[in-house]
Amino acid sequence: MKTIANIPANHHKRIVIVGGGFAGLKLAKSLRNSNFQVVLLDKNNYHQFQPLFYQVATAGLEPSAITFPLRKVFQHQSHIHFRMGELQNIAPEKKVIVTGIGQLPYDYLVIAIGANTNFFGNKNIEQRAIPMKSLNEAIQLRNTILLHLEQALTEQDQNSVGRLLNIAIAGGGPTGVELAGALAEMRSYILPKDYPELDFSRMKIYLLEASPKVLNGYSEPSSKMARQYLERLGVEVRVSTLVEDYDGEEVRLGNGGTLPTDTLIWAAGIKGNEVKGLPPEAFGQGGRILVNEFNQVKNCPAIFAIGDIALMPTTSYDRGHPQVATVAIQQAALLRENFESLELHKPLKPFRYHEKGSLATVGRNLAVADLPGFRLQGFFAWILWLFVHLMEILGVKNKLFVFINWAWSYFTLDQSLRLLIRPERKGAVPGKKPPAPVAAGLPDHQPLVK
Repeated sequence: MKTIANIPANHHKRIVIVGGGFAGLKLAKSLRNSNFQVVLLDKNNYHQFQPLFYQVATAGLEPSAITFPLRKVFQHQSHIHFRMGELQNIAPEKKVIVTGIGQLPYDYLVIAIGANTNFFGNKNIEQRAIPMKSLNEAIQLRNTILLHLEQALTEQDQNSVGRLLNIAIAGGGPTGVELAGALAEMRSYILPKDYPELDFSRMKIYLLEASPKVLNGYSEPSSKMARQYLERLGVEVRVSTLVEDYDGEEVRLGNGGTLPTDTLIWAAGIKGNEVKGLPPEAFGQGGRILVNEFNQVKNCPAIFAIGDIALMPTTSYDRGHPQVATVAIQQAALLRENFESLELHKPLKPFRYHEKGSLATVGRNLAVADLPGFRLQGFFAWILWLFVHLMEILGVKNKLFVFINWAWSYFTLDQSLRLLIRPERKGAVPGKKPPAPVAAGLPDHQPLVK
């Protein structure tokens, strides 16, 4: 196989970073002034801000507001090279990776490809539910919700109308809680104005969580308050409720109950993205890569893993650190220091996670914050959530656009991004029912609706 073109060989050691998420991007940026040659590889040519996917899905933000071109980040950095491609295999003994665009030798390899949706082996749910782990999937969900509303307007069977309106969300973590709150606010303030012919008192939003509480990793007061906020917005919260199966029209629950809905959103678990070529002992629970306290992969000292893909069991985190952005960013920052230490033959520093707190918003003026030493709820937690997320978005223009959208939504209780955008299908026959839409970039065999 050919070597990836136009990456010159020189006397500097090469660090190859696979993944342009929070961990990979932070590490590449921190190596700007280093003496290493850096190659960043990602399947997309942009960084996507995952915490706000749910706002794209609920028409609160446009996709471009939470994405940023990776090449723009590294303009004028001659020793940092970006290539768009996917990792196919690793050959640790040769210190080479194989990608869809060629092979690439490395001196140090950093795997930061994150995690994907875990369906726990349920093929029916995998085929019919909508996950929320990429921008394409967020657009897919927005298209699905809007399409179902349009179909409900012309549907004669009232049972079918109910299924089209109802939405079930599996998973009561931050993604599920924030999405349920946003959908409930849409139902109250926005959709009745767009669809006055529909009776939105019939629209049920279910949040289904297998554990005894929502926001399971948060403090008990924050978890209880988040549930109260959701119920105040009209969300039906069901804890200790396992989603067992889904046939496209009905969610089957572990307690024997069922819920009629054409829309099941899956936010109930994640697993590490697949990596081929590493020895079997390098993998731990959930497909994550086992690393030592320096983020080195087991039995592969030149390979490192950081972020959601890395599993570093410690006395404080026996199942590994939380799969959140703060862990990824802190691991990347320390790894940059350790690369310098490796070159100077100095001892490496072990990773110690510094907990900065957890934030979750439920709706307008409603949020919870677990911070070191104290907690916030309500309006002040919501303001903190807005500020933290706004500051983390890449690009001044993106920050401005997001702020304007948030301000407009806050004062007008409206949004202007409820667009059902579908790719044009060649050969469509007038009068015939068109095929289900797909999100941009998704293959045609992945339908948005059953």
